[in-house]
Amino acid sequence: MANGTVALSRVWTWVLPAREADWDALYAEQLPRIYNFFRFRVGDGPVAEDLTSLTFEKAWSAKDRYRRDLGAFGTWLYAIARNVAVDHFRQLRAHVPIDDVELLDETTPDELAERKSDFERLARLLAKLPERERELLSLKYGAGLTNRAIARLVGLTESNVGTILHRAVAALRAEWNEGERDG
Repeated sequence: MANGTVALSRVWTWVLPAREADWDALYAEQLPRIYNFFRFRVGDGPVAEDLTSLTFEKAWSAKDRYRRDLGAFGTWLYAIARNVAVDHFRQLRAHVPIDDVELLDETTPDELAERKSDFERLARLLAKLPERERELLSLKYGAGLTNRAIARLVGLTESNVGTILHRAVAALRAEWNEGERDG
């Protein structure tokens, strides 16, 4: 009987809903990562903020459906964020370019113009990549996830994620360098 009680307590902790989690701590931990994910996908500004807030709103509404045995809270939250991004792009039916990030006051107008030009150029290069590669780059460099976390999130092997990211970065680098030679 003791084994049955232990097993039941383990199952119970796995299926405890997220409503019992410390939402303040989870929000504080995940907010910058989710925002950076969206910032990388849609650019800096109000759209990224709106999508971030929509992600947390959906997570809060669905907190009873979160199960710890199926994945970590961050993985569950990124799945919601990915769905929010897909919905956003479906509504737009067009790619939104990456805008300038917040710049320091110490930058000169020439540096600002060069940085803006670089961001626009990077956005054009990213737009040429397939959606899957853009998404993996967003998760890696925008949200700061590890290859292992990305693999779990998108259903690929860790090795496959690393290979795709390596090839995507190499392709971006080659196109970037080609543009510098031509320009």
